[in-house]
Amino acid sequence: MHLNIKAAAENTYDAIVVGSGISGGWAAKELCEKGLKTLVLERGRNVEHIKDYTTANWAPWDYPHHGKHTLEMQENHPIQSRCYAFDEATQHFWVNDKENPYNEIKPFNWLRGNHVGGRSLMWGRQVYRWSDIDFGANAKDGHGVDWPIRYKDIEPWYSYVEKYIGISGTAENLPQLPDGEFLKAMEMNCLEKHVAARIKEKYKDRIMTIGRCAHVTEAHNGRGPCQYRDQCARGCPFTGYFSSNGVTLPAAAKTGNMTLRPHSIVLELLYDEATKKAKGVRIMDAETKEVTEYFAKIIFVNASTLGTTAILLNSVSNRFPNGFGNDSDQVGRNLMDHHFGVGAGGSFEGFEDQYTYGRRANGIYIPRFRNIGGNTNRKDYLRGFGYQGGASRGRTTSFEGIGVQLKEANTEAGQWGMWIGAWGEHLPYQDNTVRLNKTKTDKWGLPTLDIDCNFRDNELAMRKDMLESAKEMLEAAGLKNVGGGDDMPPPGHCIHEMGTARMGRDPKTSVLNGFNQVHAAQNVFITDGACMSSSACQNPSITYMALTARAVDHAVSELKKNNI
Repeated sequence: MHLNIKAAAENTYDAIVVGSGISGGWAAKELCEKGLKTLVLERGRNVEHIKDYTTANWAPWDYPHHGKHTLEMQENHPIQSRCYAFDEATQHFWVNDKENPYNEIKPFNWLRGNHVGGRSLMWGRQVYRWSDIDFGANAKDGHGVDWPIRYKDIEPWYSYVEKYIGISGTAENLPQLPDGEFLKAMEMNCLEKHVAARIKEKYKDRIMTIGRCAHVTEAHNGRGPCQYRDQCARGCPFTGYFSSNGVTLPAAAKTGNMTLRPHSIVLELLYDEATKKAKGVRIMDAETKEVTEYFAKIIFVNASTLGTTAILLNSVSNRFPNGFGNDSDQVGRNLMDHHFGVGAGGSFEGFEDQYTYGRRANGIYIPRFRNIGGNTNRKDYLRGFGYQGGASRGRTTSFEGIGVQLKEANTEAGQWGMWIGAWGEHLPYQDNTVRLNKTKTDKWGLPTLDIDCNFRDNELAMRKDMLESAKEMLEAAGLKNVGGGDDMPPPGHCIHEMGTARMGRDPKTSVLNGFNQVHAAQNVFITDGACMSSSACQNPSITYMALTARAVDHAVSELKKNNI
């Protein structure tokens, strides 16, 4: 390493944000808009909004290999290429697995992109609030630790971020899925409307609604609207969906208070014994390997769940011999992900005179209906699940004839069909862990992670219900040839990993307090997935955003009071 210690004053800011993804972008925006000179550190390359979406307008015939995975892609991306969003047009947004290795003690798919904006460029964009059923679950059944917050604490911050980023959806007045601040909803197609009506007729405890998604369906804050292209994983030149690159980072830059430094691998947090706070970070330039230190009064660590955990575990000092803030031995424990890959589908006879419009970048949602009280409670498993999916009409596939006859035969619309798949909650288990491996290193000579995580009896019991309930609902809706399946992908594959530096009420059993501050160093905040004390079953990103905005508000208030 080439150590280059510059004058401290030159490298001092009011705040440092580690990571520029969904939560890091929000931290940057909020800190900058509140007047703090903020350094944003991103370990990967810069990606400029619109300019660097180089494949956004590719037509099908622009693919060099017709969308197939090449041998080179498989060699460099053996893990990333397992993701549905990975292809020739998006491969540049996913890490090179050979350069970014990790160690699977048990099978785990770590799907990620190291660049400015992180996975906010490739995320699924589904946004569902949590309720007190979720925030109170740990206390109720004794798994994990009690959340130090409840829905009322985060409710105004959900509204705050939703109004800003633009969420399309429909209010349903459900206690298990609080309504949000919605723009005009996308529309279900004819078969989806039919299935929704039949579910409403058949069941008193469940509904089907259009997905709530971070797409602007009308012009909003100078953005959009969504063009129904469904090419979101390539980056959106219309800013039709929320990303750090298109929304929060430009807002932060507009203030003149943000300094963005890509190619900056944060090695560790620097602890000050005298003040009992973090004083800054030590980074390595990813291109030159030069090591530099930066200093700030407030540090937000938003490097994504596993990235944040690696930084904490690598930040060893006299005060924290087992990793920064790790007095409780909970850093790297309680790793969770949603379990999915189970569901059912079928065909439908009818609606031959109707078709779909555009390529809607959204699906349907069936909110959780298990273990929410009364007759919904189960004895075979805890917590619950929800469904996502959609209906479509395919093309008739005929191989008869040649020339014009063959072409015309394959332009006819085929039969309608529908698929629904379940997303289930993963309980927090202390021995689902992430640990540093200092004997196996990456391209930069840094420790890799040993990931030891699996699903257990509760999740397996839930999956049986996920499958049978999906089949039952589609059959009740009149679909034919209904069949189900359970692929059981390993943890990580849902890309909702969380929980390794959890919030809690007691410093002896948790890493963070109710404002996402490290118990033992309260000028350090963690608001990415690492902070989560349980997983619920909803897509988590909107909760990360709300927690981040709330934490920044608290951080700046405490800074002004000289409390941090």
